[in-house]
Formats: sequence, C-alpha cells, structure tokens
Amino acid sequence: MTNSNNKRIAKNTLMLYFRQVLILLVSLYTIRIVLDVLGVEDYGIYNVVGGVVMLFSFLSGTMASASQRFFSFALGENNTEKLYKIFSVNLIIYLTIAIVALVLLESIGMWYVKEQLKIPAARYDAVIFLFHFSIFSFLATMLATPFMAMIIAHEDMHIYAYVSIIEVLMKLAVVYLLMSISYDKLELYGVLLFAVSILNLLLYVIICLTKYQECQFRKYYWDNALFKQILGFTGWTLFGQVTTVTRNQAVTILLNQSFSPIVVAARAVAINISTRINMFSANFNVGLYPPIIKSYSSGDNKGLFRLIFNGSKMTFFLMWVFALPIFIEMEMILGLWLKEVPEYAILFTRLSLVESLILSISLPLATAARAPGKMKVYELTLGIMQLLIFGIAWIVLNLGYPAYSVFVIAIVVNLLMFAVRLIIVSNLVGLSVILYLQQVALPVLLVIVLSASVSYYFHLLLERGIFSSILSTAFCMTISTAAMYLIGLNKEWRLKVNSFVRTKVVKLLPTA
Repeated sequence: MTNSNNKRIAKNTLMLYFRQVLILLVSLYTIRIVLDVLGVEDYGIYNVVGGVVMLFSFLSGTMASASQRFFSFALGENNTEKLYKIFSVNLIIYLTIAIVALVLLESIGMWYVKEQLKIPAARYDAVIFLFHFSIFSFLATMLATPFMAMIIAHEDMHIYAYVSIIEVLMKLAVVYLLMSISYDKLELYGVLLFAVSILNLLLYVIICLTKYQECQFRKYYWDNALFKQILGFTGWTLFGQVTTVTRNQAVTILLNQSFSPIVVAARAVAINISTRINMFSANFNVGLYPPIIKSYSSGDNKGLFRLIFNGSKMTFFLMWVFALPIFIEMEMILGLWLKEVPEYAILFTRLSLVESLILSISLPLATAARAPGKMKVYELTLGIMQLLIFGIAWIVLNLGYPAYSVFVIAIVVNLLMFAVRLIIVSNLVGLSVILYLQQVALPVLLVIVLSASVSYYFHLLLERGIFSSILSTAFCMTISTAAMYLIGLNKEWRLKVNSFVRTKVVKLLPTA
C-alpha cells in the first residue's frame, strides 16, 4: 500500500469522520424532537410502519454492494469501457427493482399493514397515509444508490460527505416544519421525509452526470455477460441482505406483536443510537471499500492484508471511543436527551451497542469477502446464522422471556458469525487467521479490558450529576485513546501518528 493510498485513505477518513460527527449531533437532536412531537405511541407506530417498508431494503442493499464492487473493480483495472457498461446495466436493474418493490409493497405490504399490525383505531387513516409516503421515500433512496456508489468507487469522499451533510440539514429543517405546521404530525412527517429523499436523489444525479463521464443517459451500453455476472454476484448477496433485513425489521415487528408500542419505541431509540455510533466505523469502512477491491483486482495481496488488519482495528476503535462513555453514562445521557425516556430504553441501548461493536470489527472482512465475487458460501452461511437470530427470538418470546432477550440472542450469534466470517475470508483471499488474531483480535481485546475496567472504576468513584458525567465521559475517551495508541497500534502506526502530530504542531507554531 503506497504512501499516496495512505494519505488518500486518511483524508477520506477525516472527511467522513467530520461528516458523521455532524450527522450524529443533528440526528440525536432530531430524534429527541420527533419523539416529543409525535409522542411515544406515534413514534412507535412510525417505526413499525417503517419496518414493514424496510423489509424491502434488501433490494437496494444488495445492489449497493454489487455496484460498489463492480465500479471499484473496473477502476482498479483502469477499464473505462467496462465502467460505461456497468453503469448502464446497473441503471436498468435498479429501475426494474424499483417497479417490483412498488408492486409488492402496495399489495402484500399494504395487506400486512391493514390486517396484521396492531394499530390504534384512531390512527388507522394516518398509518395508511404514512405507509404510502414511506414507500415513495424508500424508492427515491434506492434510485440514488448507484450514483452514490459511483462517488464512493472514485473515492471522492468529500463529495459524499457534503451531500450527506446537506441531507441531514434538510432533515433538521423537517423537524422545524414539523413543530411549526398545524397538521397531523405523523402524516406530515412522512411527506416531509419524502421531499428530502427526492431532493437528495436529484443532488446525486446532477453531481454524477456533471463529474463522471460514465454516468450518462445519452447511450446505453448493454453486455449480457456482465449482466449475468452482476446477477450472479447479487443473487447470493440478495440472500444475505434478505436475512439481515429480516433479522432487524422482523424482530421489531415481533416485539410489536408480543409487547406494547412503548417497547417498540424503546427498541427504536436503542437501534437509532447504536446505528449512529456505528456509523463512525462504517464510514471508515466506506473509505476502505474501494482500495480493498482495487488491491485485490490488481493482485496486491500484501496491501490487501494490511488494509484488512489495520482497517479492522480502526473500524472498531473509531466506534469504541464513543461507545464506551455512552455505555457507562447511558442513564444520564438518555435522561438529558429525551424528555420522556421509554421503558427499557437504557438496557436495550447498552445491549445494542455491544452487538454493533462486534459488527464493526467485521466490516473490513465483509468487504474483503466481496472482492473475489464468489459469494455463495459466505452469504449462505452467514445468512442462515442471521435467520437463527429471528427464529430463536420468536421461540424465546413465545416461551415468555422478556423483551431484552432478543438483544442477548443477537450478541451471541454475532460472536459466532465473526469467527465464521474470518474463516471464510481466509479461504477466499488467503488471509492468515493466526496473523489476524495476533495483529487484530488480541490488541482489540486488551484495549477493551483495560479501558473499560479503568473507566468504570473511575465512574464509580464519582457522585451522580451532569458535571460528573462530563468528567467521566472525558476520562473514558482519554483512557480509550491512550490504550488504542499504546496497545492497539503497532510500532509502525505509532511512528506515523507521531509524525502526523509533529507536522500539525509545527504548522500551528508561529514562525520566528
């Protein structure tokens, strides 16, 4: 991996990190206001209805993975003609999927909402209205995916970051309008989010048509062989996405069937927080996706393995530095953040953070698994394990176990999935499991034990209060950062960090 690659990845990481800090702050604020404006019951209803629509997100999720892989692979090969064909084939596939999704959601999805969901009678009309606009928002988001994938494949993360910032600012405007306009809040929220999705789609399309020559509508480049290759890749990826969405969204619907909307609202709060925190590591992995695919396509195995090793540690560390203080100070944070904290929200959020931490370290492995394009064993094995989470959750809830048991099940199965994912990736790209455990798993485990134990002990010494929580949070982040530097990074990376810091300090010092 060359110095230029290192600099580009570092620059992209900083851009995505800044993007995510802003998105996190705005998102936490908007969730608080939306929960307050809608109320706990309507907020739970919104997440259940949105869950039905998101059951179909496997369609866009599958194609997003395929688009990024094939765009990045062609760029690694420096094959411009192939890029034209990939864009044309992807565009036709996306349009076809959008039509299929619209038909299925307006038929089977509508039947399920009307006949199966537990909806208060007074909110029935609002729920149907919301469902229609949730479908439209989903379709607009899906059609924006190939254009977003093109930007990521070209490693123009600053553009991706700017568009994301614009999107989150539009959602902030939605919150203001939601508070200002006198109308059914649930229906209004659905319409405003749809408007944001449309504007976001137009923004991506305009940027890609202007900047990348392969993104054009003047001429279609069709290739049957490429079409079959993309379908072969997406076939098994589709299975993986279906199981992931089923596991996430169907569990929410399952809780709706077994408990009250308040429990669903507590799960929604937990998933929202863990998802926002997980995006710090997920966005770093977005920056890793193109170089990992390009390293494989160009035959640079040494660079590929270094990207996987360093990427796995960094994706975890970028989440851990925020997750640890939030986990320890969860009660105070939710109390300050939400005017009304749903019952079980504190416990649910802590468990959800644990699951997300396990997933974060696996992200570069999942990217590496997609590089060869041989997805059958990977997706089939992990997909079945994803379905196990839902299946076991259904059984234990029917046996009368508490709602938090679904999170415990997910944590245990995700630990098993991490081990299985590592073995499969080893077989696909020749990655050494022993080296991975030595260079990644062991340092990460040591960082967890040291920073968590010291931070929790310090937390116990303090009295409860806002100032104590601020002090505890600062201490957690400091200890975590120190542990990552001293234990998590090897000698080579510590030297790079030292050099980077010295360079920045010299620039800040006044010249004589």
